[in-house]
Amino acid sequence: MGKRKKLLLGVGVIVLLVLNMLILFHREPVSGEYELHMELTANSEQDIQVYYCVGRNPVEEASQIKQYTKSGKMQELIFNIPWNYDTIRLDLGREQDEYQIQQMYLSYKNKQVEFSDFSVPEHLLTNEIQYIENRNNVLLVGTTGDDPYIWFPMQTGSLYPQLEKDSLRNVWLINILMLLFLDGAAVIIFIFRNKFFTLPKELYQNRSLIFNLAKNDFKTKYAGSYLGIIWAFIQPIVTIMVYWFVFSVGLKAGNVSDYPFVLYLVSGIIPWFFFQDALNGGTNALLEYNYLVKKVVFKISILPIVKIISAFFVHIFFVMFALILCWFYGYAPGAETIQILYYSVCTFMISLGLVYATSAVVIFFRDLTQIINIFLQVGVWLTPIMWDVNILSDHPWAIKLFKLNPMYYIVTGYRDAMLGHVWFWEHWSWTLYFWVVTALLFVVGSFIFKRLKPHFADVL
Repeated sequence: MGKRKKLLLGVGVIVLLVLNMLILFHREPVSGEYELHMELTANSEQDIQVYYCVGRNPVEEASQIKQYTKSGKMQELIFNIPWNYDTIRLDLGREQDEYQIQQMYLSYKNKQVEFSDFSVPEHLLTNEIQYIENRNNVLLVGTTGDDPYIWFPMQTGSLYPQLEKDSLRNVWLINILMLLFLDGAAVIIFIFRNKFFTLPKELYQNRSLIFNLAKNDFKTKYAGSYLGIIWAFIQPIVTIMVYWFVFSVGLKAGNVSDYPFVLYLVSGIIPWFFFQDALNGGTNALLEYNYLVKKVVFKISILPIVKIISAFFVHIFFVMFALILCWFYGYAPGAETIQILYYSVCTFMISLGLVYATSAVVIFFRDLTQIINIFLQVGVWLTPIMWDVNILSDHPWAIKLFKLNPMYYIVTGYRDAMLGHVWFWEHWSWTLYFWVVTALLFVVGSFIFKRLKPHFADVL
């Protein structure tokens, strides 16, 4: 092993050790939820809403609604309350009614805590309540108007220690799994290093040819049309305008995550356009350049990356457009904006891993092009780009499922860079997950490409 390889190996080992230490000593903030239980009886069907707050500052995003549907009969309602709130506001429908509330308590696993002020209702702060009294541990409430509510302080001192213990145990479990996954991947890569690094070597050795082909591809893509390369920018801009009109004008969407909708949309959809163009172009690269594939001496492994770089030229324009738009709305670029370069590399790498697989498979299975188009049509809604995943706060498992999508990391990263001014290392575990997934996609994609490569010329 030469000196250069030993140096690279040493750097790799040091990086791996640093990552191991970061993972081992990483501690996520305490997370978890209590359950709010109550048995409720009313004269008519009503929407029962619970706001959870710090102090008394309710917001719609921190609330849940359950439907009471058994008129005149008792119905149990259960709400999920995040642990880090100390007050709840119970909203009792929007019509005058009479309620009986009993068995109201907070719980975590097998522990329960009742509300101390439940038995002394005169201590409770209320609004549009005609009367409120406790009779044999049943809270009798008469409401007037369309906005009746009752404030309840939460006493969670006996619930928190168990929640904290469980949260810490989950963090340890996740950390150990991440360590095993990371170190196992590192060992496999080292054992099969000659196979893993063949493709990156080819790309590096042909970097000048790749860049020249990408420039030529970008110039000739719209050759013969009157507007030329302007068409590369017209379609995405029209798409953005349509989405903006439908959501802002038609559906009257307001701010999303405290940002103007147009900025939330643009900052999220720009990396998606890059990913979409790179995946579509890279998948069909070998078909489009089939005359080069048939040449014995040509390194066909560079063709998919040519298409990705070509798409990147358009992406640069839209990033500049987004930054100017953000500045116009009062979100001036800051130091964090430079992260756009990092997230562009993220998009580039995950696209590259995918297109090495898809460009090879599409030669033998041409229907893959149509499947990818459907995937992209659905993916723009599942990422999510035009809506805030936090509206699913009642279903935390669904939020975690959406966050498994690597493009969600990228889209959120662009928003953090342009609007939120959040550094990527503030979500380092999420960053590590993204790069592990991207590395696996690249390894699998390059493996498929190399296995099918000898048969390309015969099929084409």
